[in-house]
Amino acid sequence: MAIELDKDVRSEAIASLQRYFAENMDEPIGNIQAGALLSFFVEEIGPVIYNLAVQDAQERLHARVSELDIECHEDTFGYWKKYGKRR
Repeated sequence: MAIELDKDVRSEAIASLQRYFAENMDEPIGNIQAGALLSFFVEEIGPVIYNLAVQDAQERLHARVSELDIECHEDTFGYWKKYGKRR
């Protein structure tokens, strides 16, 4: 599954890369270079982060599902316990 960034998100990410280079590197990076770097990161590193997020969500869902029998358990044949054995 290819990771696609919305136009607005991509623009903000490019601006963030440009700011990072301006503040932390010897030379600033242009818009085209920042866009190419962002594309590289998204294609090369994005799937790793995506897979980790899916794994985390899967673990959380498994934990919730494993507790389903506890959360949704109802005692069976409870009528006589509730209303007494004989009237």
